[in-house]
Amino acid sequence: MKKTVLMDGAVGTSLWAKADERGIKKDPVWTYNITHPELVTELAKEYVDAGAKLILANTFGANGPAVKRSSSFDAAEVVRAGVRLVRQAVEGSDAETVLSAGPLTMLLEPYGDLTEEEAHEIYRAMLRAGMEEGPDLILLQTFMDVEMMRVAAEEAKACGVPVFCAMTFEKVGKTMMGNSVQQIIDTLSPVGVDALGMNCSLGPDLALPIIREFSEKTTLPLVFKPNAGKPILSSSGETAAYDAETFVKDVMPALDYVDYIGGCCGCDPSYIRALKAAMDDMA
Repeated sequence: MKKTVLMDGAVGTSLWAKADERGIKKDPVWTYNITHPELVTELAKEYVDAGAKLILANTFGANGPAVKRSSSFDAAEVVRAGVRLVRQAVEGSDAETVLSAGPLTMLLEPYGDLTEEEAHEIYRAMLRAGMEEGPDLILLQTFMDVEMMRVAAEEAKACGVPVFCAMTFEKVGKTMMGNSVQQIIDTLSPVGVDALGMNCSLGPDLALPIIREFSEKTTLPLVFKPNAGKPILSSSGETAAYDAETFVKDVMPALDYVDYIGGCCGCDPSYIRALKAAMDDMA
């Protein structure tokens, strides 16, 4: 088994769960950086305590257009606050702070009205704001369009820290925009990204063949953050299809070829704690 770095789990679904427990309105999670920073700090510390070495800032969807559309906040301050809260939470540990960015809701031309230049400007503003708080690396995640990922990656590489890229896939082994593993490798490798892989959408069982294909086609370090399966609607509300024990059991084969591993939607700190214990047992 190769040496694999443990990442954290879900930020969004975990913060909404915390908000729900306390009767806090389910707003876009990035608003909590300003309105309820205690939730963000608490979650980050829980991931550090669970053994994660890379902790995502609560900045995934906090791009300029999204923040302007849903609030009166300044997008740059939302991003800066998200990075700052995690940096404070990891202080005194060996965990690192990760500036997170996701796809834009608008589609790039020719599928939508967003020009490549406009996309560059949006990511440049978002990422540079986050860099003011000194994150250790950038994770671009949950992209389904490799051309939008390329734009974001070009802006991220200009920030001077390692850049990890994780696409999100459908069961057929391609993204929703039809991008294949080979196409993703061919498009992003020339940009100089530091790691490639996948996150979200699929549970470990359906995601494993895709991340294995990455391992067969590139020598770049690999990132793997699958969901806790597709949520199941129960009488008490949505529950994860995978409990922590099942998630860990099904994700373990990836340790043979991935360099960074964690969880995405539905994976709270208990999943990361269980994964850490299993990895320690194998060491």
